[in-house]
Amino acid sequence: MYISQDKAALALQLLIEGNSLRSTQRITGLDINTLMSLLVRAGERCQSLMDSKMRNLTLKHLQCDEIWTYVGKKARHVRKGDSPEVGDQWVFVALDETTKLVPYFEVCKRTRDNTISFLHGLKKCLSEERFQVTTDGWHFYRSIQGIFAGQADFAQLVKLFGDYGQFDTPEARYSPPRISEVISKIVDGRPDPDHISTSFVERHNLTMRMAIRRFTRLTNAFSKKLGNLKAAVALHFAYYNFCRVHKSLRVTPAMEAGLTDHVWTICELLQ
Repeated sequence: MYISQDKAALALQLLIEGNSLRSTQRITGLDINTLMSLLVRAGERCQSLMDSKMRNLTLKHLQCDEIWTYVGKKARHVRKGDSPEVGDQWVFVALDETTKLVPYFEVCKRTRDNTISFLHGLKKCLSEERFQVTTDGWHFYRSIQGIFAGQADFAQLVKLFGDYGQFDTPEARYSPPRISEVISKIVDGRPDPDHISTSFVERHNLTMRMAIRRFTRLTNAFSKKLGNLKAAVALHFAYYNFCRVHKSLRVTPAMEAGLTDHVWTICELLQ
């Protein structure tokens, strides 16, 4: 089915701004299968764009975190014989504190090998200049010491959470747990204490949950296929980096990082 460039851009804009596939279908009149095909092709192009543009970057203060989602069903419902793609998935994200640029991300299971793969992918994006990186307490991030040997000042920020006492209450089920303590650990090098933080990348987790419909909790909008999830995430990050003006910067992260001199349109993003 032929789709005009304007209608394709409108459909992608709706998906980027948090609309579901069904609501986008109702607004645009496009078939649901056409929309999913458009999403996958757009995601592939955005991934290629990120792979080509995010190279030899000089970023001073990186923050790394993971955001949880799932494909098909949650981990507790996965049965023997199910596809390995089904169940919990995590989006590993690296974000620069100054430019708010996301140089690298990876959608995968939360394992040692995948954490190392994420770090190697991040290394390919960066120049050889020294930088500072802060992560959460996920212990396999300690591989940074070997992968970025002598290049990174590395700290971990471990947050300890309490509870509401009564687990079967609305507060316990629908509200985040309370932070009882924050422990800062210097792992390697001499990181600046003023920049030991994961606040910006954690705030971006909220942006993802607001902007990508399939990340919205307690809905039936979750991903049914891993390929569709990866496409939606790639589209989000390419749009976030090159098209979306950051409120505090008043330019896009890519402009702040010197990768471009103007705000991109969706059509330009997908060319």
